[in-house]
Amino acid sequence: MRRDFAAAVIMHDPSKMKLLNDGQLVPRKVLGAVPHDVGVDDPWFEVNAYCLYDTDRWKDLNPKFVYRDVIATGDKKFAEAVWPSVYVAMAYMGQFDEDGDGMIENGGFPDKTYDTWSLSGVSAYSGGLWVAALQTASALAREVGDEGSEDYFWYKFLKAKGVYHKLWNGSYFNYDDSGSRTSSSIQADQLAGQWLETIIAVHFVALFLFIPAKSLYIVLFMSKKHVREGIQLQCLKVKGGKRGAVNGMLPGGRVDISSMQSRDIWSGVTYAVVAIKFHEDLVDMAFHTASGIFESVWSEEGLGYSFQTPEGWNTEDQYRSPTYMRPLAIWAMQWALSRPKLPKQDLKPLVKADSLLTHHAVVSKVARLLKLHEDQGSPFLFQIIFDYTCKRMLA
Repeated sequence: MRRDFAAAVIMHDPSKMKLLNDGQLVPRKVLGAVPHDVGVDDPWFEVNAYCLYDTDRWKDLNPKFVYRDVIATGDKKFAEAVWPSVYVAMAYMGQFDEDGDGMIENGGFPDKTYDTWSLSGVSAYSGGLWVAALQTASALAREVGDEGSEDYFWYKFLKAKGVYHKLWNGSYFNYDDSGSRTSSSIQADQLAGQWLETIIAVHFVALFLFIPAKSLYIVLFMSKKHVREGIQLQCLKVKGGKRGAVNGMLPGGRVDISSMQSRDIWSGVTYAVVAIKFHEDLVDMAFHTASGIFESVWSEEGLGYSFQTPEGWNTEDQYRSPTYMRPLAIWAMQWALSRPKLPKQDLKPLVKADSLLTHHAVVSKVARLLKLHEDQGSPFLFQIIFDYTCKRMLA
């Protein structure tokens, strides 16, 4: 299945699909974008049955694709088979780095798996995944013998990490840097990237030890501090910790009610949070957090979901999307509890400037060829004015 997804990355389907969000017609799937799904009507050949938003503009699908099963399996042949798709997927993301600082920016609409919860600019969730993807792409390039890509993605990783750390406020990473009233919201899933970065840097040293000790200390310190001071607040504030971690929490301890999904408790995200706590050796805290999902799903005093575990429920115990896939993240808990002992490996040497310049030109050329047309993005000013006028007239 992962090979099928890799093949889908380099698929291009220009046939038009209508978005439910605004009625816009967009290509079903463009070259370089990781599809949201493999489709319904003609699986693997007509992908992206999801049509609420244009997933070719989502900021988390491509980064998530980069690291998955190569890290899990250590299968070098698989790495070599999917590397072309990984390279194209990473080059595709270059168009979302609007100011050239190495970090991608969210577009002010729900351009990620949280598809009713908007982000603008640099964000903790998407930005963290991008940092981890750059590091992993460099590691993967090393495994397949592509030295130019190894240096290039490592250099981009260092740049992006510096930008990302500006979100750190001393206790956790801000939701985004837009300056909105919810920018300081604490997102339960905001450590998704650091979680993978930690796995890559510490638990799979045999393949992927690329972070200098000082840099690694900063990542781990921030993660543990956030788990203690940020995420733990989310786990305990809702019904005494017996419902799981709410997706969004404001600094004062109030639930972020800016969107449907910010006030949700997603079972799979809570399991991922538990796995992060295991990686930070906060075992008692981790099991206490996991017990919230157990109480909700399985206990006699819970909500009665059992084998129909939904995507999530809100603070009023209203559920959404039963029999969902994300709760399979429970296996991340087992993964975290089964960390292998791995040999020490030398740190990555400094990047060669001449190799970097040469490869930058190559990746930039590929990125330009993959860039989306302007008319597929946000509405033009005329469209915004027209929509606003219509709404005023209806009012």
